[in-house]
Amino acid sequence: MHILFFVDNFPPEVNAPATRTFAHTRQWVKSGHQVTVITCAPNFPKGKVFPGYRNRLWQSEWIDGIRVIRVWTYIAANEGFYRRVLDYISYMISSTLASPFVRNVDVVVGTSPQFFTVCAAFMASRLKKVPFVFEVRDLWPESIIAVGAMQNSRVIRLLERIEVFLYHKAEAIVTVTESIKRKIIEKGVPSTKISVVTNGVDTSSCFALPRDEKLSLELGLEGCFVGGYIGTHGLAHGLETLLDAAEIFKNLKQLDFHFLFIGDGANKAKLVERARSRNLNNVTFVSTVPKNEVSRYWSLLDVSIIHLRNIELFAGALPSKMFESMGMGIPLVHGVAGESADLVRRYQLGVVFRSEDAEALCKAMMLMKNNQILLDGFRKNCLETSYGYDRKNLAADFLKVLASCA
Repeated sequence: MHILFFVDNFPPEVNAPATRTFAHTRQWVKSGHQVTVITCAPNFPKGKVFPGYRNRLWQSEWIDGIRVIRVWTYIAANEGFYRRVLDYISYMISSTLASPFVRNVDVVVGTSPQFFTVCAAFMASRLKKVPFVFEVRDLWPESIIAVGAMQNSRVIRLLERIEVFLYHKAEAIVTVTESIKRKIIEKGVPSTKISVVTNGVDTSSCFALPRDEKLSLELGLEGCFVGGYIGTHGLAHGLETLLDAAEIFKNLKQLDFHFLFIGDGANKAKLVERARSRNLNNVTFVSTVPKNEVSRYWSLLDVSIIHLRNIELFAGALPSKMFESMGMGIPLVHGVAGESADLVRRYQLGVVFRSEDAEALCKAMMLMKNNQILLDGFRKNCLETSYGYDRKNLAADFLKVLASCA
């Protein structure tokens, strides 16, 4: 089977769509299938093309047996809604034009959240007269409406019509949570065409590591109980709550609690400025690090903080970073309601606190710091549970959906 996959982020980028798509497509190649990915020059999240690449009309490479075609796009940093939409639209046009040069395709996949990528997949499937599969990792445009990134009602109605159109045209839909599946069913889509393939972790490359003492010394974290946030610093993540918690610890003179932020995003500059203006010397910011360096930073964390704003829509989220934390044996301090919180409680992976409640976050961290037996139990549970979410098995589940279509 030859699978053509449309995604606008792919390694060497390290965000959630790049990581999930790479894990699945690499496993499909190992299973004996041919995979072609159409993406763009790596530039996320700063909007700067990575060294060794150029923003050209066409460039091709092979990554772990996957043929990767990179097309020209209007490149914008991960900030400013309308500039990013131009980025998305340019990818849709360029990737659609590139698709006829990929021969003998059996099935086409497009991944959201933004569905201009999926529009390209749909058009390519029609040109090639093959089935089209829609992977829904986040509901769009609901998510951008929820964080206040867009208010234009006409544009919203247009995007919602495109969304429903794509749901109905897809031969199959793959979601990452049961909650998203239910939302799509509410839009009149038959449940029989929707499958759930959750986020997960590559247990062969993600595992518990001893603390990197050299890096800890460089960052001034010796003797600290470190709560870390690793990922995109976006409008949806509500990371101001972590700064509020840092200020509470500062006022209590409990400076052995330290917050480590790793990554970039639309809200990063504001967060850095707020921490500076409040003189939060128990907060450290690190920009996005290369994929082969990320594990060193994970090793510094005593707990991993998972957080999204307290918005009903986000109760259906299952953040990918929680699975990476589990694979590294790092207990969760979990500030996301709904399906993911149920998972944390069911397998006793950490402590759940109410989103956007800084005092509750502080109490959760103090509880875990002061109870070593509890913390060790959470670590053990994280490692054991992660094997049930191995991306190898999840990729196989996704592949079954594709095979049934092709």
